[in-house]
Amino acid sequence: MDWPTGLLGFAAGLLISVATAPVGVSGAVFLLPVQVSVLGVPSPAVTPTNLLYNVVAGPGALLRHHRAGTLRGPLTRLLVLGTVPGVVVGAVIRVFAVPGPSVFRLLIAVLLLPLGGWLCLRTLRRASRTAPAREPSSRAVTRLAMAVGVAGGIYGIGGGSLLGPILVGRGMPVAKVAPAALAATFVTSVVGAGTYALLSLSVTGDIAPHWSLGLVCGLGGLCGGYLGARLQPRLPETALRLLLGVLALGVGGLYAVQLLR
Repeated sequence: MDWPTGLLGFAAGLLISVATAPVGVSGAVFLLPVQVSVLGVPSPAVTPTNLLYNVVAGPGALLRHHRAGTLRGPLTRLLVLGTVPGVVVGAVIRVFAVPGPSVFRLLIAVLLLPLGGWLCLRTLRRASRTAPAREPSSRAVTRLAMAVGVAGGIYGIGGGSLLGPILVGRGMPVAKVAPAALAATFVTSVVGAGTYALLSLSVTGDIAPHWSLGLVCGLGGLCGGYLGARLQPRLPETALRLLLGVLALGVGGLYAVQLLR
């Protein structure tokens, strides 16, 4: 890795995490296409590299939430219990079942397009109604976390970028969901990155993370995540959700167009 690539990776991690950390998203979901299309990380190594980014970047926002006392509560425990086994299953599926770049681009489009639509629609509906939605049960949260963990293990996003908008759309406040989703993302990313490292010992190909690039991007995310979590009370929630939805739709649409060419 040369200096221009390192600086670009740091800047990307910093800027993305500043915008996404306030809503409980580490930013890996938006960093992934940067790694693939700009930084040239091959598939499937881009997935564990993204998980490594989450491991390094996560403590920044978590430290801020810990100081504010917002990490306590049962939601964090439920999300971790569900996503940890799911991310292991997802990592195995990613290595042995969907290693090809075409399938990987299709997976990006399939995940990001519904996610972006969900963010936009739920935000607009929530802004137009007065009655709050009913929060999901503990069992439903755990099942959702496990399903998202599998998707996160395949996609290399830790799962927080899917859990956050779904739970907020179901009626939970951002201030409650964001710390729990970031904590679950951090824990599952540690487990997922470790799983890929173990699989790389017995499987040929680009399975192990690109350590230097993942660390540099993660350092940017570490700084940006702390700033984003600190800015959370001052940012307009509706506008930020819509921005994330538009970004997800744009990235998913880009990969969908590439598949059609």
